Amino acid sequence: MDRSQKEKAVEDFKNIFNEAEAVIVAHYEGINADSINEFRAKTRSSDVTFRVTKNRLIKIALEDTPYTNISELFSGPTAITFSKDVVAAAKVTSDFAKENDNLIVIGGALKDKVLDLEGIKHLASLPSLSELQAKIIGLISAPARQIATILAIPAKQVVTVTKAYDGVKEEPAKMEASNEEASKEEPAKMEASNEEVPKEEPAKTEASNEEAPKEEIANKEASSEEANKD
Repeated sequence: MDRSQKEKAVEDFKNIFNEAEAVIVAHYEGINADSINEFRAKTRSSDVTFRVTKNRLIKIALEDTPYTNISELFSGPTAITFSKDVVAAAKVTSDFAKENDNLIVIGGALKDKVLDLEGIKHLASLPSLSELQAKIIGLISAPARQIATILAIPAKQVVTVTKAYDGVKEEPAKMEASNEEASKEEPAKMEASNEEVPKEEPAKTEASNEEAPKEEIANKEASSEEANKD
């Protein structure tokens, strides 16, 4: 690689570090060409880029970029994956490293925030941007589906529910009317009973009082007649 090529390589990497939202660094010692090609294909399908690096040029390119603080990771046979999606690079690299022991994740960063292995593992467990977009679309379209389901309910079912609700309202009304009628009838019966008893009682007393003077007068007249005969 001549000087102009090296300068071009440094410029390309500098642009990568200025634009990438996430950079993951890995060792690839012992990995064969077929595995490298397989990994490249997986990164492309996830909108992630894989690049084998030249450590001396990378360290020059890192200067004056947000990723200056990961310069010490570049020793030995290193490669980087990077993306504008903060999750995608960590996810695709970690997943491939589980299947291929020759790819070893050693660190990374989100701009100026350095990620250790635990941080990368956590980042890889999160949904990627494309997965989040699918979930958001699902959340947005869910209410529309629910509304369509409600509108699709047959009118007969709506009428049935309405009648059932009206029946619930009518039942207390009937019970209330029955209680009111019973309350009205009870005092009326008691009043009628009370009126009949006083009417009969004075009548008997009056008849008894009328009969007593008549008998007494008759007895007196009989006594007077007997006295006159004597």
